[in-house]
Amino acid sequence: MNKSIFLQNLNKIGIALTALTAIGFATTNSASAASVTILLQDSFEQENSPALNYDHFANWNVINGSVDLIGSVGFYDFLPANGLYVDMDGTTGQAGTLQSKKTFNFQAGDTVNLSFQLAGNQRNNVTDSVTVSLGTLFSETFSLHEFQGFTNFTQSFTVANATNATLDFKGIGADNVGLLLDNVTLTKSVPEPGSIMGLLAFGAFGATSLCKRKQ
Repeated sequence: MNKSIFLQNLNKIGIALTALTAIGFATTNSASAASVTILLQDSFEQENSPALNYDHFANWNVINGSVDLIGSVGFYDFLPANGLYVDMDGTTGQAGTLQSKKTFNFQAGDTVNLSFQLAGNQRNNVTDSVTVSLGTLFSETFSLHEFQGFTNFTQSFTVANATNATLDFKGIGADNVGLLLDNVTLTKSVPEPGSIMGLLAFGAFGATSLCKRKQ
């Protein structure tokens, strides 16, 4: 083979490999290059004081039934060292629904992360449930037995179509004893196109440099 043709082929291979490496690196690091927005974060510690049939939450409206704000300083503190938390079945004979005061906006491609803690009622020998929903994006019912301690639950998904949604926790029951809720966090992340384009530009620069060195 002619030496000039051999060098030209070698240049093409080097450019292709460098470009593929840059694309792979950009894909691998797209999550870390995403812009993360905290939409809601609540441990209920900012509430004034525990109370039965509490309805003065900073971040929530009680739209059905009732809930109790308990824990801390011995006020129905079934799981000490967890501060304040919410009994999803208040003292009116109808479990409550907590709905976020804010309505959240999501665009197609957003990655949504939701985390929260639930515990059993710690009193009655029954299994209680709570339905968690984020508009039409997500809905699931979680059930725990009486003495289950605080358990972490996480959900992560990608939005298909632009939508607005509230975050709801709906207690299921009518015996004044329900699941306990604490430490709710909702975030969304959007990949930053500028970061990915920068990586691809870096790959193109490397390919050009390699070509020059070969020449």
